Amino acid sequence: MFSRFIAPTVDVSAHCDLPCGVYDPAQARIEAESIKQIIAKVADNNDPDFRTRAVLIKEQRSELVKHHLWVLWTDYFKAPHFEKYPQLHTLFNEATKLAGASGTKGTLDAGAADQLLAKIDEIAEIFWETKKA
Repeated sequence: MFSRFIAPTVDVSAHCDLPCGVYDPAQARIEAESIKQIIAKVADNNDPDFRTRAVLIKEQRSELVKHHLWVLWTDYFKAPHFEKYPQLHTLFNEATKLAGASGTKGTLDAGAADQLLAKIDEIAEIFWETKKA
């Protein structure tokens, strides 16, 4: 009876939580694109109810961008990536801040959305380089 509780364990190692192929910075980019479009729609609409709903959705999308970036940062990228691309930590930090309260979540500034998209593109470039390796 107790043998199954004290049976030897097997050590395993994995690069990701799931087999590779489930991670993609495109998820963050899609949400960031929707943020940019929402900002444009809000600028063209004076209806307070519409603006309230749009801002709420923009804030939710900003949280999703942060979530997708954090998953890449913490689950996909590993120490060898950070050694080869030492700017990764800074890129992720800057991108998540651009999706946060001082960025797209807390403002209707289209420039913040453009900056966020640019950071996601930088991360994506590195991501795809690591997939080739």
